[in-house]
Amino acid sequence: MKKIVVLIAVILLILVAVSLLFFRRAPFAYSGVVEAVQIDLSPRLTGEIAKLNVTEGSDIKAGQILAELDCKDIKQLVDITQKEFTRAETMLKTSAGSRAAYDRAKYNYDDATLKQSWCVITSPLDGKVLYRYMRAGELAVPAKKIFTVADLSEVEVWVFVPHDTLARLRVNEKLKGLIPETGQVFDGYVAVINDTAEFTPKNVQTRSERTRLVYGIKTVFKNDAALSLKPGMTLEISFPNE
Repeated sequence: MKKIVVLIAVILLILVAVSLLFFRRAPFAYSGVVEAVQIDLSPRLTGEIAKLNVTEGSDIKAGQILAELDCKDIKQLVDITQKEFTRAETMLKTSAGSRAAYDRAKYNYDDATLKQSWCVITSPLDGKVLYRYMRAGELAVPAKKIFTVADLSEVEVWVFVPHDTLARLRVNEKLKGLIPETGQVFDGYVAVINDTAEFTPKNVQTRSERTRLVYGIKTVFKNDAALSLKPGMTLEISFPNE
């Protein structure tokens, strides 16, 4: 009889364990789209593109020259204004010239030099070229994009969570992000929690209605060395205690 009782107890324990494993709820993952801070690069003056030093997908460093314009007219202007400035400076020292003439010549030279510096387009950041819109020989004009660049060392993902989940989240809280196609996991944190709900009903009175509220959460993830996280990809995010 004892053996039967022990056997029944063991069987019950096994059934309970199996039931717990079967009915245990898997952690819920929120899906979001990977975004990066993108910068569009356009020339400050009109000129023919003489040279493009990078293409789409190129790794770039801050200050690196990405494109050069053929600014022959600007170069001539620099030569002329430099000679005028040198002459005005010499005349001012010998009292043969006026301070006004010197200041005007200096302004013209500085202005021409500044415009000459605009003939090269440099990268404002360390990152990658996402898009190239023009080719060498084309006419570049202000506000017309030549490149779009981005820093992919860190990326942002916006997700929307219900009211109950929001109550458990804190800024700077650590979390995990998963690329569903590859299984790669990335470390991240909560950067911003929106104060205003999205799709909020006009009158929210009951507890059940409050769960219909969703709030925007900006999360930030550090990319790996291969920059696996790219703009437009889907990332599944698991929050603690979900």
